[in-house]
Amino acid sequence: MFNQIDPRIIAGAGGFLFAWLFILTFLLVKAVSHYRRLVGKTKKKDLKNILDKILAKIEKQDKKSGKLEERCDQLEKLGLKHLQKVGFLRFNPFSDTGGDQSFVLSFLDGKDNGIILSSLHSRGTTRIYAKAVKKGKGDKIELSKEEKEVIKKAKK
Repeated sequence: MFNQIDPRIIAGAGGFLFAWLFILTFLLVKAVSHYRRLVGKTKKKDLKNILDKILAKIEKQDKKSGKLEERCDQLEKLGLKHLQKVGFLRFNPFSDTGGDQSFVLSFLDGKDNGIILSSLHSRGTTRIYAKAVKKGKGDKIELSKEEKEVIKKAKK
């Protein structure tokens, strides 16, 4: 009973072994071609030397990219201190004058600090005021409706 092996089992095992050998051959050919691509352009056929060179280049690039990241962070912090937001608004504060001759002009940095220049024009005089701005609010002085509006415009 156990002396005879079914031919279907032998055929199945043979088919499995053939498929397994085909897969292994495919993977081996793929690995060898990849190895040849790695070492093909070098005079020395030593993979260790090639990999050491690649690792050295990667370390050098890592150092360079680290320095670039630090420099970008410095520039970003420095950029917050520069003039970035400008707002402008013309308006008519008095009913006895014609046109929008008065204006508000704001200059803010990245942290919403800066100055506001306000010009109030009437028939006989023009007055110009300057106010400091800290974090988008008047510094030690109240801002007018127009000044608050020009800060909102500058932030956009």
